[in-house]
Amino acid sequence: MAAHERTLADVECWLTDMDGVLVHENHALDGAAELIRHWTETGKRFLVLTNNSIYTTRDLRFRLLASGLDVPEENIFTSALATAEFLKRQHPGGRAFVIGEAGLTTALHEAGFILTDTDPDYVVLGETRTYSFEAITKAIRLISAGARFITTNPDATGPSKEGDLPATGAVASLITTATNRDPYVVGKPNPMMFRSALNRIDAHSETTAMIGDRMDTDIVAGMEAGLQTVLVYTGITRPEDVTTFPFRPDYEFSGVSELLESLRGGEA
Repeated sequence: MAAHERTLADVECWLTDMDGVLVHENHALDGAAELIRHWTETGKRFLVLTNNSIYTTRDLRFRLLASGLDVPEENIFTSALATAEFLKRQHPGGRAFVIGEAGLTTALHEAGFILTDTDPDYVVLGETRTYSFEAITKAIRLISAGARFITTNPDATGPSKEGDLPATGAVASLITTATNRDPYVVGKPNPMMFRSALNRIDAHSETTAMIGDRMDTDIVAGMEAGLQTVLVYTGITRPEDVTTFPFRPDYEFSGVSELLESLRGGEA
């Protein structure tokens, strides 16, 4: 562990990624349930973050419960919610053509947006299990006609039982090639998602830490948002990968079970 002024003992609030940190393929990872319980029992404010915009927080709570994790709805924050908050600040009561699922459409509805394909202010691209060529064509035409292009996250692929699926980032590249317009990407690694999360739980960057399994999204965004960063090796990034990046996490653990041991032992 790197020597620095702040330590994990100073952390009052926690942000954590979901897939690869708390769950893997709908199964809770070792120590995840205990870590959530520890935060609850010690009164720590926390949010579980995900770049996936498919599900509502209610859906995600149900999915997490099925995997053995009891996370309240109000402790879940998605790229769909971050996108809705961003657009509400940018253009209250605006109009949007949306490619996505219930997580995104519900968040935009609740933010006061009108969802329409008639003269929208924005084209908002999120995750969906079945991208429609017709919808993508409509998005290209609307963006070419002047609608601003927003995406919930940059992930190029997503997992499925059969293998990787094209995801938001890949479809966004197709639209960019056709329109010559780059999207504004709201989700990780944009630190804006982290700032929105901090505001949601009334947290300060000086006393907040981010747990993630990816150097290129979780750790870089946490670092840029001024948080302490904790990398776990139960997801994408492997120990040998860390040296290939020009930045490092503040802490590295095999998984959240080892992190929890450290927190309980006051070793940090």
